[in-house]
Amino acid sequence: MQEALPPRLGCVQYLNARPLARGWPGTIQFGHPSLLCRRLAAGELDVALVSSFEFLRNPIYSIVDDVAIASHGPVYSVFVAHAAGQNFREIEIDPASRTGLALMRCLLRERHQLVNEGPLPDDNLSPLDGQRARLLIGDQAIRFRQKYGERYSYWDLGEAWHSLTGLPFVYALWLIRPEVVQAKTIAASLRAVRDQNMTELEEIIREEKEFSPEFCAFYYRNCLRFGFGEKEKKGLQSFQDLCAKHGLLENGVDQLRIV
Repeated sequence: MQEALPPRLGCVQYLNARPLARGWPGTIQFGHPSLLCRRLAAGELDVALVSSFEFLRNPIYSIVDDVAIASHGPVYSVFVAHAAGQNFREIEIDPASRTGLALMRCLLRERHQLVNEGPLPDDNLSPLDGQRARLLIGDQAIRFRQKYGERYSYWDLGEAWHSLTGLPFVYALWLIRPEVVQAKTIAASLRAVRDQNMTELEEIIREEKEFSPEFCAFYYRNCLRFGFGEKEKKGLQSFQDLCAKHGLLENGVDQLRIV
């Protein structure tokens, strides 16, 4: 019998993904969120940590149970930055930020707030222009917020979601392609990696080169959750419902395929 090949694993190279990927015994291909979504959909990856909206948009995958990047309140790194005390008329967006963009659109429409959308500037860390706001996610959001501090206001989308629904928001999930035969084994290994990293969080914080230990401790312990339990599943269902309500999804997911 031919030995099974190791899975082709993809992951975003963001600070929030470290506790889910560090220590994986095989090779990991890192990339931009939208690139990973395309490669997973094309069958160039077997497993990838990608946006929850990608699953809702294309629900052919199995979801690794009990593992996610989520928040239960403010998330710090997914926000709309805007000038304090001003109503913004346009939001600069990155179309590649699929979950953040869909979440922002849902929240704005629930507030009956209509704004125009424009492209991000080439330099995401440049100052805001006039009455424009900017949607930022991940490490670039952290860099922007740490660069400008209180110069701008930050509409934290995790906090806004929790205020609206009372539920966690799920940003990313490990998704496995349907033809992968060893899905249960891979899922168990990914859970074990997460569990081990949760016991070694202090070491992960010390290993970080760009962001300070104080910030990493705050971010990992106060902003992020790494489970995908019943509340997170209800949050994902509510996100699906709102996306459908506001025309962002054509078809809903009847039942999650969990491994």
